[in-house]
Amino acid sequence: MTIIDNGVYVDGVRVATPQGLDQTYEAMAACGGMAWIGLFRPDAAEMASLADEFQLHELAVEDAIKAHQRPKMERYDDVLFTVLRPARYLDAEEAVEFGELHIFTGKNFVITIRHAETRSLASTRHRMEADPQLLAQGPEAVLYAILDQVVDDYLPVAAGLENDIDEIEDQLFAGDPNVSRRIYQLSREVIHFQRAIHPLPDTLGRLKGGFEKYGVDVELQRYLRDVEDHVESLTAKADSFRQLLQNALTVDGTLTANRQNEASAAQNEQVKKISSWAAIFFAPTFVAGVYGMNFHNMPELAWPWGYPYAIGLMLLIGAVMYVVFKKKTWL
Repeated sequence: MTIIDNGVYVDGVRVATPQGLDQTYEAMAACGGMAWIGLFRPDAAEMASLADEFQLHELAVEDAIKAHQRPKMERYDDVLFTVLRPARYLDAEEAVEFGELHIFTGKNFVITIRHAETRSLASTRHRMEADPQLLAQGPEAVLYAILDQVVDDYLPVAAGLENDIDEIEDQLFAGDPNVSRRIYQLSREVIHFQRAIHPLPDTLGRLKGGFEKYGVDVELQRYLRDVEDHVESLTAKADSFRQLLQNALTVDGTLTANRQNEASAAQNEQVKKISSWAAIFFAPTFVAGVYGMNFHNMPELAWPWGYPYAIGLMLLIGAVMYVVFKKKTWL
């Protein structure tokens, strides 16, 4: 059974807690009121039962079964179908986990469907049940409360991402070789975060557009405006995160290029030194090689000072080359 929590409410008070969908329909027929059904990855048979009872559109039902939907809000006659992407920040992994939440709201029902192991809506249900006057406003109140929880859960996510981005600066100038990978990982998470929150202003705008038509309570209107303010702040933050990471990637590229240039310059200096010493030692080797050929017609072979002359010549050439390379700062 995929039912997480199931309640029938009359005037904001829970009057029944059915164990199955059939019992829910029976309780609604007997008591009236509103049903709030919470599901986790329902199967096709359960969705077919719900679709038949509450007249859910087949396209929305298909989306709810398949999941992997982008955040959106669509209206099918008197039923609103809303898709949200809840998120939570995992401190241990320093990563963001995204979920998927589908919400059907009609005149007398709310159906919530979770497709990931993210935070449940139990706290939202408990908060609403503790305020019967607000819950008595019906499915609209429940939808706004869910939106509020999802948006509030984005706040620690934004704080976690902000802290991770701050750490990037230390890694950049410490020469951490893994900083590029970390920047790309954070960029991917920020992009997913943007995809989760960017559709929300349009969703909230559609809800605001129906205030007058559906006679939404003034208190609920204030509720939604508060959510809208948080969304606006989060959107601005997410956009700034993206820009900061792009700048960090640029700085990383510049620092990497500088380090490579420094390494190349140091390598060139070493090559100069090696080449200089090789040239200095080559000159005596050349002289020794010439005088070691032992040809009979070499005048110096019969000269008493030939050996000291050859040794002196080798030392003199080596010294001259050393002085030349020293002046050129090769040594």
